[in-house]
Amino acid sequence: MEAPLMTPDRDGNNLDRYLKTFSGPAGQATIVDTVESGTASLPRYINEFWTSRQRQASSLHEISYRACFKPQLPGFFIDLLTQAGDIVYDPFSGRGTTAIEAGLRGRQVIANDANPLSWILTEPRFFPPTAEEAATRLEIIPRDGDRADRDLSMFYYPDTEREIIALRRYLLGRWEDGTSDAVDRWIRMVATNRLTGHSSGFFSVYTLPPNQAVSQKSQERINRKRHQVPEYRDTHRLIMRKTKSLLAGLSSAERADLNRAGAGARFFTGDARATPGIESNTVRLTVTSPPFLDIVQYREDNWLRCWFCGLDGDAIGHTITMARTIAEWETVMGAVFRELFRITAPGGWVAFEVGEVRKKTVRLEEHVVPLGLAAGFTCESIIINQQVFSKTSNIWGIGNNESGTNTNRIVVFSKSE
Repeated sequence: MEAPLMTPDRDGNNLDRYLKTFSGPAGQATIVDTVESGTASLPRYINEFWTSRQRQASSLHEISYRACFKPQLPGFFIDLLTQAGDIVYDPFSGRGTTAIEAGLRGRQVIANDANPLSWILTEPRFFPPTAEEAATRLEIIPRDGDRADRDLSMFYYPDTEREIIALRRYLLGRWEDGTSDAVDRWIRMVATNRLTGHSSGFFSVYTLPPNQAVSQKSQERINRKRHQVPEYRDTHRLIMRKTKSLLAGLSSAERADLNRAGAGARFFTGDARATPGIESNTVRLTVTSPPFLDIVQYREDNWLRCWFCGLDGDAIGHTITMARTIAEWETVMGAVFRELFRITAPGGWVAFEVGEVRKKTVRLEEHVVPLGLAAGFTCESIIINQQVFSKTSNIWGIGNNESGTNTNRIVVFSKSE
């Protein structure tokens, strides 16, 4: 790829010129137009600014979670707008993509999510064990447990279920008595990610992708339709298989960067509208993607993961924003922007990724711009990353993949010095 004429500095100088002169992987020039939002006239830049072909993302990111963006997205903004030691934040952290990318790049990390599963899936990757350490720990974990306190027979072979119960009892016990360590938390993260899925790499019979746990009745219907019954899956072997995959290619330097970032990282579980644990005027860059109206059903998708980790899924579900109207969504996000303005350092940035929802009838960036302006930010631009998609799909009810492209829409804000 031909390099742009000039790259922006940490303060974002020359950012417009960088985007205008960017050359995509096939040599395509950036499309530049203007978007009117109220009294604001904003530049919009359209190109393939990042793609998995440009930089192979770390294997550590391969943890499934609904509605997560590719690591190249936060990586793009972290590289452009921060330097080593700067604080990078995500108020809707999910599986921790922004946090892990920031750690790999030597930045300080703050992450928040209403769902405590976010911490469970993120924190262990800052302190990854070796495969040998994970295998040694698994050897002492019993395999012979009882049956579950709920009917899971539609997902698991009886011996598999007993192994899951034994592992769950061990992990919860270690957590409750304060002896849980980084290796235990790693194993919990991997096992949580392997509970259900649609290949032989998961503990369950064939079901939906691992970021969606269907109900027991829905799984029974899947089993009848596919004429399938659960077969035995060796949970310890599958945990080791996934562990080796996650650690593949992880260098000693990356381990060191992650350990340093993890030592000072702050993980919050709460409402992004009120984060008193984050000091005012300290965050250099926020990269995030908020809940999209009522498209993604986080509570229903995560019930089995919550059960395994000893969490109250129903209580957690009530804390997660699932606005059903634009007006409700704007009210919540307006408060989020006011909190982001408080914690953002003078000269800092917010990259707010949204999407086209409800069959392209709603473009959330058009609603985000006035929210950020009202909070005190300056809206610098709208960036649309369009990547040619190798297969068409319809993810989360969002129709922007129907033409064979995967589109990210990011509104970029800055806070004056």
